[in-house]
Amino acid sequence: MDTAAPVALVTGAAHRIGACIARTLHGAGYRVLLHHHRSAAAAAALAAELAAARPDSARTARADLLETARLPALVEGALAHWGRLDLLVNNASAFFPTPVGSVTEADWERLLGTNLKAPFFVAQAAAPHLAAAGGSIVNIVDIHAERPLAGHPVYSIAKAGLAALTRALARELGPAVRVNGVAPGAILWPEQGVDPERMRLLLARTPLGRTGSPEDVARAVLFLARDAPYVSGQILAVDGGRSVVD
Repeated sequence: MDTAAPVALVTGAAHRIGACIARTLHGAGYRVLLHHHRSAAAAAALAAELAAARPDSARTARADLLETARLPALVEGALAHWGRLDLLVNNASAFFPTPVGSVTEADWERLLGTNLKAPFFVAQAAAPHLAAAGGSIVNIVDIHAERPLAGHPVYSIAKAGLAALTRALARELGPAVRVNGVAPGAILWPEQGVDPERMRLLLARTPLGRTGSPEDVARAVLFLARDAPYVSGQILAVDGGRSVVD
């Protein structure tokens, strides 16, 4: 084991974009702590895959991000095993429709809790250790932080808050810790599916005319974490140009 290798904590790392971010960071030499909530089997399989390539380079940690008091334990998990933390990637997200008139307090708590409250409290717990390592935070925001998604006002509000959190923490934690965000556009369609006509219209308004890939997001995370030492408080759009279209 390379004890000098940097350590990253990736929330929501068992599936989809989170798993791709973890693989990309691992491929760049990071040791990774894979957070999951209910996806224990998928997280364990990914950890085994990564550890087979480089021993003792990947571990899993379970946490319900809505249990705020337990969030510092995520950070402690990395420190207890590897003794350092260099990067926090706040990737975990809840996403479901909340049309106005149907929103419950539970909907609000789940969407704001997962997408905004948890990133803040994990970052707060991680900040001293990231500062000691000269590390950084990368938050996975969303194009809908700037362009609210119809039928999803609470999700859009939460992601707008995460964008503000990114900038606020960059100011609060500098110069010791850099804080940036990545705002994906059409990368992976929601697991519950999207109407084909809606997909067509969205891509028609994307200058590159196609969806991106999870690797596009993961490479942006790696760039901000490793290759951008004078970048902080920025949100990098990975959206095929969608954010420049009226």
